[in-house]
Amino acid sequence: MSGAAENPGARALAEAARAVAAVVRGRSADEALAASDATAARAAVRAIALGTVRWYLRLRPAVEALLTGPRTLAREVHALLVTTAHQIEYSRDAPALVVNLAVDATRLLGQPRAAGLVNAVLRRFVREKEALLARADVDVGARAAHPRWLVESLAADWPQQYQQILQANNAHPPMVLRLNVRRRAAAEYLGDLSAAGLAGSVVGWTAAQAGSVAVILERPVSVSALPGFKEGWVSVQDAGAQLAPVLLQVLPGMRVLDACAAPGTKASHLLESVPGPLDLTAIDIDARRLGRVEENLRRLRLTARLIAADVRDPASFWDGKPYDRILVDAPCSGTGVIRRHPDIKLLRRAGDIAGFAQAQLQILQGVFQTLAPGGRLVYATCSVLPAENEAVVGRFLKEQPQARLAPMPRGEDLAPGGVAGGAGTQLLCGGAAGTDGFYYACLENTTGGT
Repeated sequence: MSGAAENPGARALAEAARAVAAVVRGRSADEALAASDATAARAAVRAIALGTVRWYLRLRPAVEALLTGPRTLAREVHALLVTTAHQIEYSRDAPALVVNLAVDATRLLGQPRAAGLVNAVLRRFVREKEALLARADVDVGARAAHPRWLVESLAADWPQQYQQILQANNAHPPMVLRLNVRRRAAAEYLGDLSAAGLAGSVVGWTAAQAGSVAVILERPVSVSALPGFKEGWVSVQDAGAQLAPVLLQVLPGMRVLDACAAPGTKASHLLESVPGPLDLTAIDIDARRLGRVEENLRRLRLTARLIAADVRDPASFWDGKPYDRILVDAPCSGTGVIRRHPDIKLLRRAGDIAGFAQAQLQILQGVFQTLAPGGRLVYATCSVLPAENEAVVGRFLKEQPQARLAPMPRGEDLAPGGVAGGAGTQLLCGGAAGTDGFYYACLENTTGGT
C-alpha cells in the first residue's frame, strides 16, 4: 500500500477519478480540479480527467455493461473505472500497466475492498472493449459522446454542419493568443516564440484587427512559458472571441460598458484596441469573479471601473450618464466552447436553455436603457443554439421599438465559415475559421434619430 502511495501514475489516476466523480455530481471541471492544481502531477491529472469527461458518455455505458447484480459502488470507484477505460481506449499507455495502476489507485481512494472488482472489470474491458463500445455506439448520444438532447438540437438547428460540430467538440482545442500589436509586432513575437523553443503562426484573417492579432501555437504550453505574458504582450483568447472590438467600433474618449465582464478578457481587449483613453466600466454579478477581471487588468497594466451588480437592474450600477458603446457577452449554455470545457456535456440539461434565453433577454432589456441615442450594442454568446442567439435578439427587437440592427460584417465577411442569420452571424466550432462557436449581433439605439 505504501508503494501504491508513492506511484505517481496511480496517484494521478486516483486524483483524476476524484475530479471526474465531482463533475458527475455537478461541479465544474475547474472547481473539481482545483485541489490538484498545486501538485506536481497537475498536468497529468488535468489531461486524464478532462479526457475522461470528454468521452464519459461513450465510456460509461461500456463500463456499466460489465457491472452485474445490485452491487453499489462508491462514486470515486465508478469514476475510476470510467477514467481507466479512457486511458485504455484513448491513451498510448499499455493496457496492462493502466489496469495495475487502477488497482493501486483504488487503494489510494480509500476503497481497498474494491481492488479485486476493479481489476476484474478492467481486464474484461481490455479484452472486450471493441464489442462493448460497438454496443454503446448504437445510441446516438453515446456514439457522439454528447447528451442525446444536444445531439438532437444540433441536428435540428444545423443539419448540414452538426456532425462537424460534434467532431470538433471532441477534439483537443488549440491554444490561441491575442497579441497586443501596440506593444509587440507580430513578426517580432513569432521570433520570441522561436527563441523560447515554441512555434506559432498568425491567424491570417485576424491580422491587424482592432489593435491585435491572433497567434495559434503548435502545442499548448503553460502561460508561464509564453514570452511576454507577464509583461502583458499576450493573453490567451480564442480568435473568434477577439471580434468584439471590431464590431463595437470603440473610439478614444468613449464611455463603454462591459455588461458581463468576468473574467475580463474582452474588457482588456477593448482597452488594448483603442489608441487613447477609454472610460470603461466592467460589471459582473459575481463579486468573486470580478476579482479575475482585476487580475487580468493589472497584468496588462490597464484600468477600468469595476462594479459588482446585476445589469438587469440599471439602478444597481448606472449613474444616469448614457454609454456610447455596450458589450453584452451574455451568460449562456457554453455549447460553442465544449472542446475547451467538456464538462458542459455533463452539466447542461435541455431545460436550461429556456432559462438562459430569458436571462439574456432581461439583460438586453436592462442595459439598453443605458445606451446613448445613436449608441451601439454588441450582443455575443459562446452558444451555437439559435434559441439563445437569433431568437433572443429577434424577440428583443420586437419588444423594443427604439432598437434596430446596426450594420456589421456578416457571414464570411466577419470570419471564414461564418453563417449569416436574420440578426447576426454564427461561428461554428470546427468551421473554416478554426474557432470556438460564437454568435454576434449588433444593435443601435435610434432614440432621437430618424
